[in-house]
Amino acid sequence: MKNPSQQNYISQVSIDCVIFGYHERQLKVLIPKINFKGDFWALPSGFVYQDEDIDQAAERILRDRTGIQDIYLEQFRVFGKASRTNKPFLDELIAFNFDKLNVKNEAQQDYDWFTKRFISIGYYALVDINKVVPQKTDLDESIEWYSIHELPRMIMDHSDIVDEALKTLQSHLDEKINAFNLLPDTFTMKEVQELYETIFDKTFVRTNFQKMILDMNVLERLEKKFTGAANKAPYLYRFKK
Repeated sequence: MKNPSQQNYISQVSIDCVIFGYHERQLKVLIPKINFKGDFWALPSGFVYQDEDIDQAAERILRDRTGIQDIYLEQFRVFGKASRTNKPFLDELIAFNFDKLNVKNEAQQDYDWFTKRFISIGYYALVDINKVVPQKTDLDESIEWYSIHELPRMIMDHSDIVDEALKTLQSHLDEKINAFNLLPDTFTMKEVQELYETIFDKTFVRTNFQKMILDMNVLERLEKKFTGAANKAPYLYRFKK
């Protein structure tokens, strides 16, 4: 793998992606662990080629990490504090891995490239977790789904980026009606309500919630979901294309 400083990337610009999935009433985030000694987790991230649109770069990064195409994607914020730098993280990583790395002596150019101030463009993605096959890169020890309430301690400001992504998702649910991207192709109204309750971390009155969702006129009602149980079978729905 070529070092980033040797590739045709835009200097001091990065993309950090918060990939949301949903499973068993838990909102989850896909997070890799970096393949070095020490506990270093980071959001799926990457850089932008000089001749590449920013959205295309984000789509490439997400495709490489999830193995799927046509991902729902939203740019939500730029992170650009003057103090934003990889240097504390890299110095800690080098200290843990001095027998494996001697970055300052052997690759000063790459160390200098990485430790400059970086402006990060934040994106969040919504995926059907059952369709994702998490993909490791050469830099990853592992890549796993973590509950939004049990995230590992991440490098730099990546935890803050997740918090901002969640706030933005919550504010977008009514305007963009995008939560259905977290569900399978067909679902029950109960499953929709459970998803909304998970995202907002609160309960909704069933009758009021169903009326609110149906009044959006974005769902198509299908056949009933028969399970063999004695209770009344619920209708299945799908999002109108």
